[in-house]
Amino acid sequence: MRGRRCHSTRHPDMSGSGSGSGLESEAESETMRCISCREEYGTRDAGTCKECYEEASETEEELKREIEDLKAKVAFLRFWSPLDHHHHHHSSRSHCGPCYTDVVLVAASESGPAGPAVPVPAHKAVLVSRSPVFKAMLDNEMEESRSGTIKISDVSYDALRAFVNYLYTAEACLDEQLACDLLELAEKYQVKHLKAYCEKFLVSKLNWDNSVVNYAFAHQHNAKQLLEAALSLITDNMDKLTKCEEYRELVEKDPRLVVEIYEAYLSKQVNTAALKDSPMKQ
Repeated sequence: MRGRRCHSTRHPDMSGSGSGSGLESEAESETMRCISCREEYGTRDAGTCKECYEEASETEEELKREIEDLKAKVAFLRFWSPLDHHHHHHSSRSHCGPCYTDVVLVAASESGPAGPAVPVPAHKAVLVSRSPVFKAMLDNEMEESRSGTIKISDVSYDALRAFVNYLYTAEACLDEQLACDLLELAEKYQVKHLKAYCEKFLVSKLNWDNSVVNYAFAHQHNAKQLLEAALSLITDNMDKLTKCEEYRELVEKDPRLVVEIYEAYLSKQVNTAALKDSPMKQ
């Protein structure tokens, strides 16, 4: 256990006696030192620092109890998602299932000649507690509050389903496309935790090939962490920039961002030069 590790020290045998008595004397003089309290004790004693052992044991038990208490609180506070198939299967035998949902979300872009979009069921209480935008929408006498239907444009059914599920569980199985879709929804509905979660994932997937696209995307959706990471990667590889197809597209669609890239690059060059000159001035 941590905090109870001890190491041995040996005191040299100064008696000049034979090898047999020397070994016995060495064993007697060998001591252990407790890393917690730094006290020494002989190997013939209990074999450990009793006070520190008991203190560490009590601390470990307290931490275990706190962890179990936190797990119990999380389980108690966690909402069952209406999209949880296992829970849906048992909802007819329970009193807290999807049958008590009071609002549906619809991906408006999914509607078409094939028929209406598949609704995603939810609870108003959950939407209101997770998003200030939903709160403003449902607290007031707006169309969504009266009809019980919230139409969300420019989103796929899969992305909307994942979004609603995250509001209940704080979990999402991401790929790069879904992370972008969810980040857009998180920005639109001000779900800060989800936005940070998606940004962290996209930063972990950042490379030269997707840096320009991610930079433009981050700029559009005010994703500061992703923006800084992508811009840093771009300015470290300026020799490749003009050869990049995404760069040429950016020049046509949003030249302002190209200017910002070059400004960041020049700023980095100035700072680097200043750092190199500072030792010489000293």
